[in-house]
Amino acid sequence: MLVRHRRYHYRGVIVTFDMECRAPTQWYEKNQTQPPRHQPWYHVLVHATGSVTYAAQDNLLLDAEGMPISHPLLEVYFDAWEDGRYLRNATPWESW
Repeated sequence: MLVRHRRYHYRGVIVTFDMECRAPTQWYEKNQTQPPRHQPWYHVLVHATGSVTYAAQDNLLLDAEGMPISHPLLEVYFDAWEDGRYLRNATPWESW
């Protein structure tokens, strides 16, 4: 799913999610914002950066642009771009 960050406005594609924040407390407390931990959190490949973010559902919007993104890990986690979305493959995400 393509998304846009509500505050920082970057575009990206969701690779996977956690039903609640699984990041270590130390990471969470150093985060610039502390959205509630008890909501879905998404691992997002950020367009044109090579970065991956971990973002709370409250901070993400559907990306209305519908255009592909550029990221070096796309081919690792997705098989194709089809009908305005990426098709996820079976490669597992290495989480916390």
